[in-house]
Amino acid sequence: MKTGIFGGSFNPIHNGHIALAKAALEQCGLDEVWLMVSPQNPLKQETDLLADNLRYEMVQQALQGVDGIVASDYEFHLPKPSYTWNTLQHLSKDYPNRQFTLIIGGDNWAHFERWCRWKDILRHYNVAVYPRDQYIGTFDAPLLDVSSTEIRQRIASGEGIQGMVPDSIISIANKYYQ
Repeated sequence: MKTGIFGGSFNPIHNGHIALAKAALEQCGLDEVWLMVSPQNPLKQETDLLADNLRYEMVQQALQGVDGIVASDYEFHLPKPSYTWNTLQHLSKDYPNRQFTLIIGGDNWAHFERWCRWKDILRHYNVAVYPRDQYIGTFDAPLLDVSSTEIRQRIASGEGIQGMVPDSIISIANKYYQ
């Protein structure tokens, strides 16, 4: 079974994340895409990161009824910091009948050489790159003008987020990001 791993903080998940996962599912020959909610990214300094379980809960809510895309809290149970190489190695051991493809944005691809054991990742796993801002990707995905940062800012200033996130998580996002 071919499984895409699309990791992120999903702080919060938004319609762009889901559109990218759907595009990867269709265009990369995958059977499933796992949206892997990540603990603190070693290359990011997010001070307003919502608790792991709350972000995971929103991803689960957002994916209800979405075929082929699954919420995953797999990295919550691994040693921290959460390095992609370690995650992929654990996944391969725990799911030997799956072939994993790493799904990343062009912005991450531009500095992929900073990732822990990046050469090993390229040697042992497929990597699918999607476009992000000015970066060029390897599969065609819709570019939605939405970001988790903008969503948090809109909530904090009392603005609506309708159409930016799945309707199923609006009340949860409004509750936790005020």
